[in-house]
Amino acid sequence: MEFTFDNNIPIYIQLLEYMKIYLISGVFKCGEKLPSVREFAVTFKVNPNTMQKALAELESMKLIYTERTNGKFVTKDEKVIEKLKDEYAITLAKSYFQGMKRIGLGKADSIKYLEGIKE
Repeated sequence: MEFTFDNNIPIYIQLLEYMKIYLISGVFKCGEKLPSVREFAVTFKVNPNTMQKALAELESMKLIYTERTNGKFVTKDEKVIEKLKDEYAITLAKSYFQGMKRIGLGKADSIKYLEGIKE
């Protein structure tokens, strides 16, 4: 998989966002052991220190935790992941409706467009 980074946003912030999406979409399940910092760094083609900074932020958010000799794991608390998923979904929805409002469409019309999209 190819990752594209925006030069205007710190890489660790972008890594943090990728990782959040992995967690809420189920790529990494609750309680699952995560790859090592070095493995992640190779996958994302970033410096291990940058990857560690993103993982430390996830840990401060209680989305992952570290077992001293076993590595890093996804939280076992499914409610934490669900809360993050809800927050992310609300952010996406607000962004969509704000964009539709800019082109002159209200909520009801915007929903009609959503309903008309084929999966």
